[in-house]
Amino acid sequence: MSARTFVVDGGTSGLGYQVARMLAPDNRVVVLGNVAQEVDAVREELGCDGVVCDVSQPEQVRDALDGIVARHGKIDGLAHCAARWAGGHLDELTPEMITMAIQVNVLGTALLLREALIQMHRQGYGNIVYVSALATEVPRPGIPIYRATKSFGTSLVESLAEAQGTNSIKIMEIHPGPMPTRLQERTGDQFLDEVYALPEQVAAEVVRLLLLSSDDLYVSGQKVLRADGRW
Repeated sequence: MSARTFVVDGGTSGLGYQVARMLAPDNRVVVLGNVAQEVDAVREELGCDGVVCDVSQPEQVRDALDGIVARHGKIDGLAHCAARWAGGHLDELTPEMITMAIQVNVLGTALLLREALIQMHRQGYGNIVYVSALATEVPRPGIPIYRATKSFGTSLVESLAEAQGTNSIKIMEIHPGPMPTRLQERTGDQFLDEVYALPEQVAAEVVRLLLLSSDDLYVSGQKVLRADGRW
């Protein structure tokens, strides 16, 4: 089988980086990130492609995916791993923190999946894996905005999966528990969980789903992995 092309949003750190690292040896990988220096560093380290893209900006998302198709001819799969952390009780969050979480986790998810599906409908196939969170099913105190924004993504993915009507375009989601990544660190929050899964453990499942072929079992719409670190 010829090398496939995979886009990994949030591919410069944490889970997204581990997904890109696992895919890179045998596939064409394009990482998306919003910090140019980080995209350049991962591109050099993994020998992959990279695009600076703020997923909350429609033009940047469209141009990024159009550019990937123009360069590589197709997009076989998309791993949407990027998210904006918003830890804290509602009255502790500033309006700016709330707005940023909504822009990235809600608007960014909708824009990225929209553009990916436009490309996959044109080519007739493709896999999308959305990284949700166990918190959407098991409420945790102190993260109402983060949970609400990730719940939007889960609802969107489930509706989109039902709408495809074909196994050739699979839209899947995983619901991992806490992972020690830079998600909280970037906003100054500490990682407090004592039981957790490592990013590379969860990344292996994301990669497995991305590599499913058009004639593999129908899994579109399924919540394939539910893990709280105790697996």
